Amino acid sequence: MAPATKSAPLQHQEEEEPQPQDLVALSHNPSAPPDELFDISTTVDPSYVISLIRKLLPANAGYNHNSRGDVSCGPVQGLNVDDMEKSALTPSGVPPPSTDTSEIMEINDDFNEDASHGENEAEQPGHGVLVGEGAWEEYGCVLWDLSASKTHAELMVQNLVLEVLLANLMVSQSVRTKEIGLGIIGNLACHEVPMKHIVSTNGLIEFIVDQMFLDDAQCLCEVCRLLTVGLQSSESVTWAEALQSEHYLTHILWIAENSLNTQLIEKSAELLLAIVESSQDVAHILLPPLMKLGLASLLINLLDIEISKLMSERAPERYPILDVVLRAIEALSVIDGHSQDICLDKDLFQLVCALVKFPDKVEVANSCVTAVVLVANILSDVPTLASELSHDMLFLQGLLDVFPFTADESEARSALWNIIARLLVRVPENEMSSSTLQKYVLVLVSKSDVIEDDLLDCQLGGLGLKARTTALRRIISILNQWTASKDYVKENENNINIDRLLDCCCKHSEDVPSTVSHDMDLKE
Repeated sequence: MAPATKSAPLQHQEEEEPQPQDLVALSHNPSAPPDELFDISTTVDPSYVISLIRKLLPANAGYNHNSRGDVSCGPVQGLNVDDMEKSALTPSGVPPPSTDTSEIMEINDDFNEDASHGENEAEQPGHGVLVGEGAWEEYGCVLWDLSASKTHAELMVQNLVLEVLLANLMVSQSVRTKEIGLGIIGNLACHEVPMKHIVSTNGLIEFIVDQMFLDDAQCLCEVCRLLTVGLQSSESVTWAEALQSEHYLTHILWIAENSLNTQLIEKSAELLLAIVESSQDVAHILLPPLMKLGLASLLINLLDIEISKLMSERAPERYPILDVVLRAIEALSVIDGHSQDICLDKDLFQLVCALVKFPDKVEVANSCVTAVVLVANILSDVPTLASELSHDMLFLQGLLDVFPFTADESEARSALWNIIARLLVRVPENEMSSSTLQKYVLVLVSKSDVIEDDLLDCQLGGLGLKARTTALRRIISILNQWTASKDYVKENENNINIDRLLDCCCKHSEDVPSTVSHDMDLKE
């Protein structure tokens, strides 16, 4: 979205009191008949939107006049003001009020001082005043705001806004102009009908893809956002085919790896996430070449950077990057043919385990939940890794700390119980020392509240329920071993909590299977 302040001058212009002579003129003009009124549900006059589009015609375009006095812009192939007038129809088919080209291209006195020819060039009959860069940005930002609305977006594409924007982007040297133009197209792409216009506009998608080689961070953010929206739309295959060249894919990875701008890192990571989570057709086009170019290694390196910064700086503006990168890695970990690149990476496993053990989880709750799901996926592919974790009390405690953040996410809750079950089946409570056994008991009892809260929710089913009941059986066995030891004192406050947790687990473990394997199959 464009900054709200950009539209302030136009808003002031709209609210200006009419002059006395204007009131006289208005009194002599009857209202339009009902059948000619704009049938559009908006507080913004469609003719105002259309006039804004016309004012965005390239300021350095050459004008040609035909015998009828129509004005055409050289750089915009096939686009002229007469075309815009013919297309300037509302959904009801009514043309806009004004069809005079000399009036169309005029701008108000508030912006005349920014016109590209200044005061030294007089306006010729039949010529419009060209909009200067500052005024263009003002008008463009208003359209940027309005394009977020489906109604306004559809009106804009009906009135050749895509052709006008493409013409500006092709000739403008201003990075701000490029950012605004790409931002408007990005908003338009969020709506189904405008997206179809974008795809059908000759050369537009190819031009957008080429903008990845700009050296301005804000422009690149808009390019990444636009490509992400395209790959998530019903026209995703068209966008994927435009991106499939190794030349483009290499540069996307380069941007993500080398950018120092946090917003651009996030947007480029979101683009990679959109590719990984895309439909099978899109993934078939883009994912194999990206994996060959090192996508998995790049994502793991990005995760390493973000977790290192989390442990040291605690910069909230970087938390979204951590979340997006983790989601991309987790999505990649379940794709056949590519999951091994994730699940067999020991550095990655250590990183996600460190995040699970991170104490201040409230700040990065979503990332911790994703990390738990990722750990569960890795353990499903490499179950022997659970042996190392079964002795890590901080990891077990970290897992239990994630429960409050998974209340509405059954997949994450199933993943939690899956991991806990895998760890606890490897705990030899009958063979360990009393002090070691006590450590397990203290961790479980300290988190008894979150365990009990989760057990009150009986919505888990299938393999999620199987994992939970398996974990409960192991908890019961560990607690029973402790209560049978000579170190157990019933009157002790901790031991009272042990009894309560034991009763709760027994109540919810009636369907526990009679035998449990260390490498139990908990995969979907």
